[in-house]
Amino acid sequence: MPENQGNTRLFLSFIMGTVIDSHFLGLTAIVTVGYQLLFFIVTALLKIDKVTDFAGSTNFIILAVLTLVVKGSWHFRQVVLSCLVVVWGLRLGLFLLLRILQWGEDRRFDEMRQNLGKLAVFWIFQAVWVWTVSLPVTVVNASNREPSFEAADIIGWIIWLIGFLIEATADQQKLQFKNAPENRGKWCNVGLWKYTRHPNYFGEVSTYGIPLLEASSDKKFGNVAGYATYKKTTSPLIPLPPQVYGNLPSWFKKIFLFELPLYNRNFPQEGQNW
Repeated sequence: MPENQGNTRLFLSFIMGTVIDSHFLGLTAIVTVGYQLLFFIVTALLKIDKVTDFAGSTNFIILAVLTLVVKGSWHFRQVVLSCLVVVWGLRLGLFLLLRILQWGEDRRFDEMRQNLGKLAVFWIFQAVWVWTVSLPVTVVNASNREPSFEAADIIGWIIWLIGFLIEATADQQKLQFKNAPENRGKWCNVGLWKYTRHPNYFGEVSTYGIPLLEASSDKKFGNVAGYATYKKTTSPLIPLPPQVYGNLPSWFKKIFLFELPLYNRNFPQEGQNW
């Protein structure tokens, strides 16, 4: 019996060390691919886009909680980081789900609903994005070390709080703007949206999703008076006063402020000279 127990322990150690691996990179990859694949199948069969953002947001929560529980170290830094991911993911996931249920559709996916290839590429990219962005928390939760509490931890948590508040505020401002009848058919340029075209993504410090949103907005408002001026004077990501951003040279915007050419590929031809 002791020999059998020893063999069992060796087998489990082999599984943990090679299949799951010591840093949970394999485990999180398998879970992420499986989770995104499930929602991709639902989206493809039903031709809906109501679960896309929800699937991305909640995937972060699953990976954070899974790696924390499987490792079982429960170090202070691991618990705090995992809780921050859970709070962020729940807020964003529920907000996006309720918003899409209210609005009925997501214009970013207009061209993908009937194109299985484009839809698959998007979901593959989303899986890679979730797994990659989750790597810091995954590695921390997989660690056996419990380093001493440092000032860098507090700085990191303050940055998270600022980003969280910016993202939540921007989302609420746009929701209120869109829900007002007098703003029907207009682009959001109030509050934080005066200073950046995507303040919610600035809160995440992420450019993921911006190309789709830019293409959708350009298609919808490209020929509306004033929209070209808004794009010319409003930063795509980093908040800046319109008077400042509008007078910066184009090379500076491209290199330092993420004003990438692909953000204007769907803009009406006559408006691209700015």
